[in-house]
Parts: sequence; structure tokens; C-alpha cells
Amino acid sequence: MEFLSSRLTIMSSCFYSTLVLFLTVVCTVSSLVKLPPNVTIPALLVFGDSIVDAGNNNDLKTLVKSNFPPYGKDFEGGIPTGRFCNGKIPSDIIAKELGIKDTLPAYLDPAVQPQDLITGVTFASSGSGFDPLTPKLVSVLSLSDQLEHFKEYIGKLKAIIGEENTIFTIRNSLFLVVASSDDIANTYFTLRARKLQYDVPAYTDLMANSASSFAQELYELGARRIVVFSAPPVGCVPSQRTLAGGAERECAENFNEAAKLFNSKLSKKLDSLASSLPNSRLVYIDVYNPLLDIIQKPQKYGFQVADKGCCGTGILEVAVLCNEHTSETCADVSDYVFWDSYHPTERAYKALVYPLLGKYLTKLF
Repeated sequence: MEFLSSRLTIMSSCFYSTLVLFLTVVCTVSSLVKLPPNVTIPALLVFGDSIVDAGNNNDLKTLVKSNFPPYGKDFEGGIPTGRFCNGKIPSDIIAKELGIKDTLPAYLDPAVQPQDLITGVTFASSGSGFDPLTPKLVSVLSLSDQLEHFKEYIGKLKAIIGEENTIFTIRNSLFLVVASSDDIANTYFTLRARKLQYDVPAYTDLMANSASSFAQELYELGARRIVVFSAPPVGCVPSQRTLAGGAERECAENFNEAAKLFNSKLSKKLDSLASSLPNSRLVYIDVYNPLLDIIQKPQKYGFQVADKGCCGTGILEVAVLCNEHTSETCADVSDYVFWDSYHPTERAYKALVYPLLGKYLTKLF
């Protein structure tokens, strides 16, 4: 102990304050989820689409944004931040459950402080996907753009906590990737932008190859604990029921079949990749089946409505169509699985995420 004290006294005051900041932020958080002994997750770093975007689209010239009421109605202070939800989204919920912080900010949020970077941010952009065409169609950030922001983030982190602490943070942090629903629902089926080039098997190959390549790029930048969410049952979200579910607004089964085909390929790709990358922990998380169960049996989880959202009529409103001027919200959001016609409520996200953490977390160690 005396040796450590004497060493610290001869360090520059700048490095000393940096070390104290790093150790304070990383080592004093307490995990609500039980982690194995001597295991730490210093930060959560997130990539993908609107399921985990906390506001990176706010200043983009795109219609795919939600930084206006009634979005954020139940978020801290009732403030719309750019989260496509009434409250917290999965990245926030996971960060809190791991004892990292209460909410995970958007990397491009101008209010983000240096100490916020140390414990992680989300780089996700609503409307993005594994297909490079998907973000282009709606003028949002591609996964390649998000990766460039991550590289920029690494440089900022080195300036704050030093190179060794940055390497430690990246190596031990949890990386979360959530994409694919916009590829299937928007690019392929609704806009039909890839239908002439690809049938469903070929298109899901493109998606799975892109997802695998992205995970490998994260690994090459130092990531070791990488989680990738499966595609959800996107044919059962309210807007897709309306657009492709017929007069009865049933689940669009062709959308769901594409999602399941992609998921089977993604799972195999990640298993194969993990075996070739030393010390990696690549974990595929099935969100398809648990979310489908919530949608098909809402009462089992304490919900009443699963086929329409809380915003407006609930059958089409999303993004700019869900606004305080034209859309009233439901009387009790806790009855609803979906907030708008595409995105679940905070309560539904919690019903989904809590069991997933318990099921999959041990695979990361």
C-alpha cells in the first residue's frame, strides 16, 4: 500500500485525476444482475436501430425521429429525447440492470459529458439495418457510420482515461447489436427495394453475412463480449398487421418467416465466428419467441392490447405521424404492448429484457 501511495505521488496531477475518475466510475457501480466473482462490465456500447437509439437521429435530415411529444411521456421529466418509446428502451434497461447507469445516452447527444463516455453510449440510428441500403432509403446512419463513430469514441476515451484503461474498458464491456427489423419490414417487403435482386433466402443471406462481418469488425477494434439480438416477429407489430395482414389485421406470416430464416442463419454464423476468434464471447439472443409469446398471450404478462399501439389509432402512427397535434394517447399505457405502431412500451421491453438477461448473461463469461 505504501508503494502504491509513493508511486501515485510522483504521477502528474493530470494522470492522477484521470485514474481516479476511471476507477470511481468503473469500480463503484453495483450490479443488480449477479455477475460472477471478479467480473466487471465497465460500459455498455450499443449499435443498431430504433430499438436502442436514444436520439442519434435528432439532428439528421430524416423523418425517422421521435424527439417530440408524446414520445418520452413517461421518461425522466417527461422529456422526448429521441427514444421511440413512452419511456426507457432496452439499452437503458440493460445498463441499469448491469449496474452501469440508469440510462444510456446517445453518442451524438450534445449534452453527453466525458464521464458519460466512460460507462458507454449508444451509437444506434433509428431506421438502420444490416443491409447497407436500408439506412440510405431513410437518410440515417448506417452500421458503417456507427462504426466510424465508435472509432472516434475510442480516441476520445484514450484522451480521458489513457490507453491502457481504454483497452481494459473495450475488452470487458458489453457490446449490443440490434438490427434487422427495418431490413425485413421496410426495405424488403414494404418498399420492395430488394425484391427484384433477391428472393427471401438470398436476402437473409445478405443480412446474416453483414451481421457476422459487423461483429468481426467490433472484435478487431477490441470488443470481446458481443451480443446480437435476433430479428423480432416483425409481421406482428401493429403497422405491419395493417399494411400486410389483410382485413383482419393478422400477423403478416411472410414477414415472420423471413425473420425466422434470418435468425437461423444468424445463430449459425455467430457460432462459427466465435469458434474462430480467440477469447471472444459472441452470444446470439432469441428475442423472436419471447416477444411473440407476449404478443400472442398479452394477459399472461399483464397486458390487454397487443395488436395496436397506444399512440393515436395505434394501427399506423409512428415517428412524425405520432405527434401531440394529431394523435391522442391511450388512457393507460400499461395495458399496451406497443407504444406506437412499431415499438413496444417500456413495460413491454422490461417484460422481454429481464428474462433474457437471466437466461443469456452467463454465456458472456
